[in-house]
Amino acid sequence: MSAQPRFHKWGLALIFISAASFAVFSACHVQTKEEKAKQLADKYCGSCHLPVDPSMLDKITWTDHVLPNMARRLGVNVWGEKEYFPPMPGDKPAQIPFKEWKAIVEYYTSNAPDKLTPAKAPYPIQKGWAGFELVTPVIKDTTLASTTLVSADTSSGNIYTSDGYENTLVQWNKKLELSNSWKCLSPVVDISFRKDSAGKSQALLTQIGDMRAVDKPSGVISELDINTVDIKPHDLKAFLQRPVQTLTADFDKDGLMDMISCSFGHNTGGLYLLKKLPTGKYDEHPILELPGAIHAVVDDFNKDGWPDLMVLFAAAKEGIWLFENDHKGGFSNKQLLEFPPMYGSTSFQLIDMNGDGKKDIVYTCGDNADYSMILKPYHGVYIFENKGNNEYKQAWFYPVNGCTKAIAGDFNQDGKVDIATIAFFADLKNNPSEKFIFFEGKDNAFNFTPYSPPIESEGHWICMDAADVDKDGDVDIILGNYAKGFIIQEDLKPNWKEYQPFILLRNTLKHP
Repeated sequence: MSAQPRFHKWGLALIFISAASFAVFSACHVQTKEEKAKQLADKYCGSCHLPVDPSMLDKITWTDHVLPNMARRLGVNVWGEKEYFPPMPGDKPAQIPFKEWKAIVEYYTSNAPDKLTPAKAPYPIQKGWAGFELVTPVIKDTTLASTTLVSADTSSGNIYTSDGYENTLVQWNKKLELSNSWKCLSPVVDISFRKDSAGKSQALLTQIGDMRAVDKPSGVISELDINTVDIKPHDLKAFLQRPVQTLTADFDKDGLMDMISCSFGHNTGGLYLLKKLPTGKYDEHPILELPGAIHAVVDDFNKDGWPDLMVLFAAAKEGIWLFENDHKGGFSNKQLLEFPPMYGSTSFQLIDMNGDGKKDIVYTCGDNADYSMILKPYHGVYIFENKGNNEYKQAWFYPVNGCTKAIAGDFNQDGKVDIATIAFFADLKNNPSEKFIFFEGKDNAFNFTPYSPPIESEGHWICMDAADVDKDGDVDIILGNYAKGFIIQEDLKPNWKEYQPFILLRNTLKHP
């Protein structure tokens, strides 16, 4: 018994000695030049987003593209393409001392790899239809496809697409024939359907304003009677900053249906509550003004009877946020997941992937239309497992270059969740099959078999929807083709159909 107290006493002594030694070491340690530079990079870059390690991009991308852009944002002058000099007399002061900026540049250029190592997939993609068959629309003209939206109205069986060049919303009937069209102010990028008081189908349209990443308040949310011909959409709210999604709910429980607008701006934008007034007008209230609000989900996340929001931001503090309704017309917020700015977040979905009764997050990243237009090994589709209490942990990742969207669901009705993905910025030269991948779920432990149907020559997929289009009891997939532009690989000539706005992957599980 006497040995235990002596052991306890010596144990404490050792701890005190170790702590003292560490303190002496810390006091005597002199930071290296590289450590100081890293600290500066974390300080200035981390004020806007997660600090970025040099290994996330290759040396040329850092020196020729990313660092010059960072310099301009910090008020450092750029001569030519990548030579720097401090502000001149009369210029605005820089946000960083010029000596410290030069140290940051040296830190990234000295530590960045010459090339990024491609990611290794945990299992190879299988060639095959995975239970789907190709159905193409009836096309009578040769208009270059620039599809910005594909969506199915399950009540009517019609498919809707939007054209980015002509600003036209098109209706396709059950035979995939063009049956109606409407001229809009700008490309439609989001649509939802509802019935009015008379039982007629109405569509809520989100018109982005400008497809380019510009700070230009030209976006519009409008309503359209899709049962009519030769009628224009009725504008509900104009002068929005590149809206990309609109959701509706009575957030303040006053009996009027409000709207949420995700505004994916460039330097500006954010998440906005559009409160409906008794006059029918909408009052705009900012919820979080960060650029890059790209996708939102409405649900009662804290089970208090009031609608909350979960939102993906694809710029600035890039990540997934939870906004809980404060019952007073506002929201409190918490960032659940944060991602480095090179991820280029594109979509997320809430779904129970492992059968434990909690909704997990299926997340994709792969936007490459920025200052680092190279293939990145961390682009792809992720699953973040719901651990409870608003905690999520990465449980699965499959690399997909330039991944744009994922839709998860039990497509083959075997009780396991599958995932369909598209990749607009895929490795079109070496692995075009990753433009569309169907991940067949094998169990509840995040195991999948990936399939790639032979549709590489059918189009260049930028948007996707999933619905029972033919009403036979299983879910089909629609892919939208943006045929030209936004190709980041040099000397690549499109080898896909340029005049086909979309295709239908019909699920053959229950189709005769």
